[in-house]
Amino acid sequence: MNKSDQHNPKEASAKIGWDREQMAQMAARDIPDGSYVNLGIGIPEKVARYVPEGREVIYHTENGLLGMGPAPGEGEVDAELINAGKKPVSAIAGAAYFHHADSFAMIRGKHIDICVLGAMQVSAKGDLANWSTGAVDAIPAVGGAMDLVAGVKTIFVITQHTTKHGEAKLLEHCSYPLTGQGVVSRIYTDLAVIEVTKRGLQLVELAPGVDFDYVQRRTGCELLRP
Repeated sequence: MNKSDQHNPKEASAKIGWDREQMAQMAARDIPDGSYVNLGIGIPEKVARYVPEGREVIYHTENGLLGMGPAPGEGEVDAELINAGKKPVSAIAGAAYFHHADSFAMIRGKHIDICVLGAMQVSAKGDLANWSTGAVDAIPAVGGAMDLVAGVKTIFVITQHTTKHGEAKLLEHCSYPLTGQGVVSRIYTDLAVIEVTKRGLQLVELAPGVDFDYVQRRTGCELLRP
């Protein structure tokens, strides 16, 4: 990103792009009917709220639930019914509960169609870094994310386009430890929807009020125009 962009007070004060709910809704829109989907922690959890009308999507959480519904309403929370991020969830009719090991057998056996994850960085080749900055006090292990990117057929990423300091999160090469190489298929940010192709990152859709040059200046690698 150019320094002039980072310190432009007019841009900093204006609301630009999609909010987190809209980012989740955009990802949900692209999940085909009948898919089995695992949702990561953070913004990806919100995707469960936005199953398009007339479409059935079965949500999976790695701690042992197939048929996860959205967050329960006030007074409906079951303390024993949580997702992998330890947040309360609901269960749809016909939901199934199972052992943690069985849940990972589903993942490793490639029975999950799509996984939606957050990201710290994504490279132009679809490499994903989403668990550690490599700092001394960083999280000590990658957790279930490594199994998910290796075993799930399609990986969607939802992330802010830049860090809170304005640094690009979409880069030519990731500088953080990798979760997986060449695993990301599509990226949803507050500014754009981007497809990972053999030629690089292909712009698919821009958020309202955002143009190509605005997104390119905030991206650490070349974007391919639609």
